[in-house]
Amino acid sequence: MKFLLSSEQQDFATSLDRLLSGLDLRGAIQSWAAGEHGPGLKVWRSLSELGVTALSVPEEYGGLGASAVDLVVAFERLGYHAVPGPWVDTVAVLPALLDDEVLEGIATGETLASIAAPPEVPYALDADIADLRVFVAPNALHVFTPGTQLRSVDAARRLFRTQPGDQIGTARDFDRAFDFGALTTAAQLLGAAQWLLDTSVAYATQRRQYGREIGRYQAIKHLLADVATKLELARPLVHGAAVAEHSPTRARDVSAAKAAATDAAYLAARIGLQVHGAIGYTAEHPLGLRLTKVRALVGAWGTSHFHRTRLLKELA
Repeated sequence: MKFLLSSEQQDFATSLDRLLSGLDLRGAIQSWAAGEHGPGLKVWRSLSELGVTALSVPEEYGGLGASAVDLVVAFERLGYHAVPGPWVDTVAVLPALLDDEVLEGIATGETLASIAAPPEVPYALDADIADLRVFVAPNALHVFTPGTQLRSVDAARRLFRTQPGDQIGTARDFDRAFDFGALTTAAQLLGAAQWLLDTSVAYATQRRQYGREIGRYQAIKHLLADVATKLELARPLVHGAAVAEHSPTRARDVSAAKAAATDAAYLAARIGLQVHGAIGYTAEHPLGLRLTKVRALVGAWGTSHFHRTRLLKELA
């Protein structure tokens, strides 16, 4: 089977790239990490105007009722540009958890959500800015109060302990919601890995050493080719898992996608740092934003161990 994005999906990705390339995302990321959400919320509103927040919301609540493939297209671009905020919780997970009028606020971009679902999602992302905080317990959904803020390797991922409160209902389909969280996280990892590869290739064609560009040395070419190969192997798994959103093999496919995207992004981060050398360690260089983002997303919505174990069980 040959899978290709539709022309509408390609145009959507191009529109997202064009919008995000014109915004001061680095400033928004730094402000978000410092607890100043104004610039990041401006980015949120801009993306909501393009329909990103409405993707998974049913049409009856003002959403687009889009497919998982559309979600993956959007989240690859969010990962490529390292957009801060609880995008997975709000756009991908919550619409699968709830069937409620609160989704109208999600669709318009007015409501931000933060979700904790132990043991795989033990801490709540951006709970201090969230309008809706949901704690997923066995067979029940509760509101929660943010507790102690924790330190993340990615400063823009503000994690909080949770104090569950009143029950607000039952989860509509938690397994599906969890898989959407893992799938969109995998898409973010793909986007981040692609940015790391693109940036490393560009740097290798400019940086000169011993009288020639370092990208002309065979050792550098092989390193970058390894990253490109990993990406090309991971992307079909992520897109394939999105296509199989209603398939009985969804859990297996999502875990395979998350594990492959994790491997590709981790390799892209490691090779990107090798290619850039010492400058990649500096806080001033944008490479650092992707390195820490990748390291944080590797464990988000299921660690590699969790997904490889689940994949093995599904195959067995």
